Amino acid sequence: MNAAETRALLGALRDALGRGQQAAIATVVGVHGSAYRREGTRMLVLDDGAQVCMLSGGCLEAEVVEVALEVIRTGVPTVTHYDLSEDATWGLGIGCGGSVDVRVERVDAHDPVMAAWLSALEAGRAAALIVPLRGEGRVLVLPGGELPGGESSGAEVLGTLSSDLHAPAVAAALERLGSREPRAATLTLPGADGAEGTPVFIDLSSPPPQLVLYGAGHDAMPLSAQAHALGYDVHVIDPRGAYLTPGRFPGATLHDLSPEDLGAFTPSPRAHLIVMNHHVDRDRVCLRHALESGAEYVGVLGPRSRALDLLATLAGEGVTFTDAQLGRLRSPIGLRLGAEAPEEVALSILAELMAWRRGYDGSFLSGHAGRIHHAPTHPATPHPA
Repeated sequence: MNAAETRALLGALRDALGRGQQAAIATVVGVHGSAYRREGTRMLVLDDGAQVCMLSGGCLEAEVVEVALEVIRTGVPTVTHYDLSEDATWGLGIGCGGSVDVRVERVDAHDPVMAAWLSALEAGRAAALIVPLRGEGRVLVLPGGELPGGESSGAEVLGTLSSDLHAPAVAAALERLGSREPRAATLTLPGADGAEGTPVFIDLSSPPPQLVLYGAGHDAMPLSAQAHALGYDVHVIDPRGAYLTPGRFPGATLHDLSPEDLGAFTPSPRAHLIVMNHHVDRDRVCLRHALESGAEYVGVLGPRSRALDLLATLAGEGVTFTDAQLGRLRSPIGLRLGAEAPEEVALSILAELMAWRRGYDGSFLSGHAGRIHHAPTHPATPHPA
């Protein structure tokens, strides 16, 4: 689930606990065949039956709420298998053709592992929660030995697992955290001495992707708004302070910086940088700043000739780039949707960003057989300039 959904769930949980309510979190821990959402999708259920976020298109939420209310009452976590292949089972006539496993656990804010996990989600910090789906114990993996909140833990894990699971589970969690688009998953880890493997669910918290817009023009507004709704950490840079207002860019971090002062801003390694000043001189300086950063994605709005002209001008000034830097440049940006209006262009750009981050080719799904989330993918490498 994206950062926007996580914000909504955690905000509702915080409010509920403040009112003295009890709550449970339901998490999709397994998907078999086609299903509406993927592993790691969460739903909050309160002790009055209220729910926040969804695990499906609406076909199993009511049943999960009933299970969650029982878990809240007893405090005993449970994993339930739901077969979505039979329309009559759910009474909606829209069977998905697959099945899901949902784990439900009561929220205990006094449990140190859960408290640290919720803190990591709240702060958008990298962390992995490892939960065996058979047996007891769990571990929170904190890369670098830093606990959520910034204090040094002196260790990489919090909690306990059985001795045969600990090392392979932690290694698998760290590997998933190191990917471009970290995703939750259930893995079966081999047992000791040829014993049957143990299914382990690895849930992930990671910083939201950063979107940096060089330029605060009219067309940057819908791009910023749509990106914020999708959970991006949006930053807008422009030397025109009058353009940088919360009314124009709600939820974004605004930077009143002239081209000469761009060194004061350092994009995150997971940033997506888009040059869209509509001003040749500012675009040239911003493109240099973007390509010299460590960001993997650098896009230039407009036709390809514009990006090539900017590079040529920089070359004439003695500024050259390595093949690796140029390999991060994308131009034109967006999917071929026939977009014209600013809102449509924003949709096109964000669609490309999603496909690029997740390794998909952005093609039509029509005619694809099998799981939708297993559509053909590509290596997600930018087109060289």
